[in-house]
Amino acid sequence: MAWEFENNRPVYTQLLDKIQMMIISGKYKPGDRFTAVRELSVEAGVNPNTMQRALQELERIGLVSSNRTSGRLVTEDTDLIERIKEQKASEYTQVYLNNMRALGIGTEKILQMVTNEAKKKDT
Repeated sequence: MAWEFENNRPVYTQLLDKIQMMIISGKYKPGDRFTAVRELSVEAGVNPNTMQRALQELERIGLVSSNRTSGRLVTEDTDLIERIKEQKASEYTQVYLNNMRALGIGTEKILQMVTNEAKKKDT
């Protein structure tokens, strides 16, 4: 089944985000080997060149490494994965806070709402 993409951004950046999320969320573990670019592009429903571009960007970031004999591997640098996860979480938090403040909701109310919602999810 092909992955879903938005029309408002380039596909390779969406691929980059999706694969990065798979790595930082633990779907791909440190040291895991990626399937071949062609197979991955078929799975995603994209052109192999587009997938290649996204994977090259992940290599530049350091989340993926390339090895002639082993193919592409997820980094084993768990500190890097954790830093990127925290950076992504901070970005999501900022978007949430900006939206809440645009609604006129103050910090105390935001904290109360987050706490209440988190408790609902824990039960």
